[in-house]
Amino acid sequence: MKRKILIHPDPRLKKLCDPVADMSDELRVLADDMLETMYDAPGIGLAAPQIGVLHRVITLDCTAQEEADQPLVMFNPEIIARSDEMSSYDEGCLSIPDQFAEVIRPAEVTVRWMDRDGAEQEDTFRDLWATCVQHEIDHLDGKLFIDYLKPLKRQMITRKMQKLKRELARG
Repeated sequence: MKRKILIHPDPRLKKLCDPVADMSDELRVLADDMLETMYDAPGIGLAAPQIGVLHRVITLDCTAQEEADQPLVMFNPEIIARSDEMSSYDEGCLSIPDQFAEVIRPAEVTVRWMDRDGAEQEDTFRDLWATCVQHEIDHLDGKLFIDYLKPLKRQMITRKMQKLKRELARG
């Protein structure tokens, strides 16, 4: 089921999310809903707080549109290693529509998470996948990509989002 994506500023986007205790059918349904919402948006990543659920769950798929989907669902993802090498991407966010800004992050990260069967997984991500997984994990800690920007740029984007929310509320 497709869920509604929260638009910044929304207090739920700034909250620290709770870890998932153990796998349940309810969490698997949440993951499926998140993937459907992410693909429909369309986006390459989605974190549970973006749909108002304050659990540590993210979905990702950074494959190119002409490639087969490679959906990845992570419960309690945690970065356990970061490269010294940095990379820069023009990041966007489904909760901050049509706004993009350059963010510099580690070029490679190793992440540990629990999969939908409750098994622990670990993998190393590079390039866009590394940027995306870091961006989504930030959401679980109440951090948005605009928090990396200079205050003036961040305020400008926030004002645009406030205006967008007013327009959407008016219908």
